[in-house]
Amino acid sequence: MTAARVTLVAFAKHASRQSFVPFASSVAYGKASTFATCASRVCAKSGPAPFTGQGFSSVSAALAASRRATVPHGTSFAASAAVPKRVSAGAVVPQYSSAFATAARAGFSAAAGKVTNAAAPHPLVAGGVFAEKAVGWWLIGGCAWVFSMVVLGGVTRLTRSGLAMTDWKFQWETPPMSDGDWDIEFRKYKESPEFKMTNKNMTVDEYKFIYWMEWSHRMWGRGLGVYFALPLVAFVLKGWITGKLGLRLVSFFGLGAAQGAIGWWMVKSGLVTDASNPLNAPRVSPYRLATHLLGAFVIYTAMLWTTFSVAFPSVGGGDGQKGLTEVSAAAIKNTRRKALPLSVLLAVTALSGAYVAGMDAGRAYNTFPLMDGRLVPKEYWAEYEKKGWRNFFENTAAVQFDHRALAVSTLLGTSLMWLTTRQVAPLLPKRANFALNATLGLVYAQVGLGVATLLYHVPVSLGAAHQANALLVFTAAVGLIHALRRGGHRGASSVLARSTSSG
Repeated sequence: MTAARVTLVAFAKHASRQSFVPFASSVAYGKASTFATCASRVCAKSGPAPFTGQGFSSVSAALAASRRATVPHGTSFAASAAVPKRVSAGAVVPQYSSAFATAARAGFSAAAGKVTNAAAPHPLVAGGVFAEKAVGWWLIGGCAWVFSMVVLGGVTRLTRSGLAMTDWKFQWETPPMSDGDWDIEFRKYKESPEFKMTNKNMTVDEYKFIYWMEWSHRMWGRGLGVYFALPLVAFVLKGWITGKLGLRLVSFFGLGAAQGAIGWWMVKSGLVTDASNPLNAPRVSPYRLATHLLGAFVIYTAMLWTTFSVAFPSVGGGDGQKGLTEVSAAAIKNTRRKALPLSVLLAVTALSGAYVAGMDAGRAYNTFPLMDGRLVPKEYWAEYEKKGWRNFFENTAAVQFDHRALAVSTLLGTSLMWLTTRQVAPLLPKRANFALNATLGLVYAQVGLGVATLLYHVPVSLGAAHQANALLVFTAAVGLIHALRRGGHRGASSVLARSTSSG
């Protein structure tokens, strides 16, 4: 009798005690039985899940190796005759049976781990696949709404419509519906510094355009609150929202309400004359504009991260490296270390763009790469003695140069990261590779849009496209970090693509 046969006999006896009689008989006495045949009989009784994928392959390979490890023909009869009939597999041929047992345990553990992960509950959404899909698509819609809000706000600013409404209400604001209503609103606007200094010849019809732009931006934000609140109540009543997700969603709602108040705080700064520069055209404070834009980016990033977490949940516990080879884990970790500082650089560059917008700095120095014939404009330090650190936020030359320098640094940093990850790209999750490639392409597009916007003196179309693409860059960067997060590889497949019949 071969060593493999003795090993399988022992395994079969254990299986027979677990009521796997057909499997035991096949292993112990079948002259030409293979493990695949035996396993298929067990699968017919217990279901195929534990014997599929990596676990099945590992056990099959272990058994195949054990079958090949037979006693030589010259001594096979004597050796087999000397083997006791009722003896454990480990006591017969330790060097073969021990290896088999170790490999088999590893194989079955891997297969069982896959089954456990597949059945693990979603960490953020309860209620099964249908609930996960419903909440996921709702969050995607919310992200798209915030995206459109930021773009609409940019268009409102570029068309110089942000100061058209001289008061603010938290609730719904009814627009003028009659000529008398329009006359009342227009008289309010005539009292503003913007009308007195820049729009003295504006007619009511011209005023209606900037009013509708600002009104649409405000009401679009209030509509987002309704879109967010009503489904959230329904999901909570159905029990789909876990406590962890609920805390995030409530915080989003609070941030959205605060963002509306910050917007009005920003607008108020443009409804008064600038005491330090009374002859300048009124505009909102660049600091408040930057705060408003930063709030929008924070809300968008937080919602986007949560959306990714719902769509690509990290299933199972552990330290985040389970299921990965040592090489793959190291590649993901090193790439994540590069992606985090790059994302910070992207955020700082976007924030500097808010100061360019607040200072209207894009309408000056409309050449590239030089500024007034110099790489660094001579006016860069012009107001440093008077304003100190504020020179870098209130000096047009300094604000625009800093934004250019940050944009070029972002371009070089993204390119360097992309190049240095080419060799390990096959070891990264597919989502991470897609996000990294998207980030690279979008950053190049962003620099091109920025240069074109500058050269053409900030037309509305290019300015709006530049701001929209900045959000797309952020989207790709957040997606990259999320795909590289600890344990992110275990949630590689989106729940939004799964069939509702699977859970």
